[in-house]
Order: sequence, then C-alpha cells, then structure tokens
Amino acid sequence: MTPPVLAQEAAAPESGNAPLTGNAATGRTLTYTCQGCHGIDGYRNVYPHYHVPKIGGQSSEYLVNALHEYRRGTRRHPTMEAQAKSFSDQDIADIAAFLSELTP
Repeated sequence: MTPPVLAQEAAAPESGNAPLTGNAATGRTLTYTCQGCHGIDGYRNVYPHYHVPKIGGQSSEYLVNALHEYRRGTRRHPTMEAQAKSFSDQDIADIAAFLSELTP
C-alpha cells in the first residue's frame, strides 16, 4: 500500500487549518471519472474548445491549488468547476496524492 502524501503548505484547505494528508488509495477511487478526459492523448472539448491536459505526475501542490481555484470559480472551466464543487477538502487532498504519484 502506498503511504499517504502530505499536501504542500500552500495547499492548505480553505478552512485555514493545517494542510491535509492525502490518501492515494482513496484518491484513486475518486479520480475514476477524471480518466474520461484527462487520460486520453490529444483529447479536446468540442465546445467550448479547451485542450485537456494530462494531470498524472503533476505536483500535489499544483493539483490542490487548481481544484480549490475551480471550486471557488477563480479558475474557469464549467466541467471542472462542477467537479471541484463536489469535492471536500479531504477529497482534493486524496486526489492530489494519487495523481501526483502517477508517471506522466
């Protein structure tokens, strides 16, 4: 079993508490639907037209920050905003722990 990954200091939850520890095993389950877009080489949304980046192997800090920004609406993409709004702070830490361990 993979040990949990500690989220970076800048990736503290919005509640202002200490950063959460992400559980990669839980994150793997939570990212199941992410693979539909982010796991396909060269995939693009039809409308609006966006390049869909691969997220496997990104830093945990980047992933946590991006999901919090989508959840707040300060980073704009309708699908990602809807997804992020469904995640708790712990879910985001778990997702980041799993995705950051993947090999791009």
